[in-house]
Amino acid sequence: MKVILIANPKGGSGKTTLSTNIAGYLASQGHRVMILDIDRQKSATQWLTNRPFEFPIIDLAEDIENIPVEADWLVIDSPAGLHGKNLESILKNVSMVVVPIAPSIFDIQASREFLERLNQEKSVRKGKIFVGLVGMRMAPLTRAATQLEQFIERLDLPVLAYLRETQVYVNAAFEGKSLFDLPPSLAAREIEQWEYLLKWLDNNH
Repeated sequence: MKVILIANPKGGSGKTTLSTNIAGYLASQGHRVMILDIDRQKSATQWLTNRPFEFPIIDLAEDIENIPVEADWLVIDSPAGLHGKNLESILKNVSMVVVPIAPSIFDIQASREFLERLNQEKSVRKGKIFVGLVGMRMAPLTRAATQLEQFIERLDLPVLAYLRETQVYVNAAFEGKSLFDLPPSLAAREIEQWEYLLKWLDNNH
């Protein structure tokens, strides 16, 4: 089983949006997928509650110690402020970490400190855990988006995607859906922005 952690210590960075859509993609490919929701707000849990039965099944995990052996992927939606011993404990079970970063000076600063701590982890330094970055809610031709792009490009980590700000994610989430459950006419533009991220997931499977 592959375990992917979606993490950033800053609240509102887009962790649940990434978690649910990554899980939705993996399930759409025929994988047996579970979500572990350790965020106090339980937004991913609510998303699963709203998910229509006719869409590819994604199950809710109670904890990381009791995952069925037949599961292919576990997606962990983490809380804000994840650090220290809690982060170290989770990383012992993780194959990949995806760090969403929103375009604000506060998000950039929090992400810089988090990535520095992440890079100090032995499993990351030895290449046992793959780390990738995703720019979230990118509004074109804005100063904030430009600053975020410049910050991310200076890091020695793969940039998996820049995802634009759009109501498509919001509307899908209300119904327990991911981009990959929507008709192509509604999601084609967004899915294009996911192309490299999806290849990264598939290559690290």
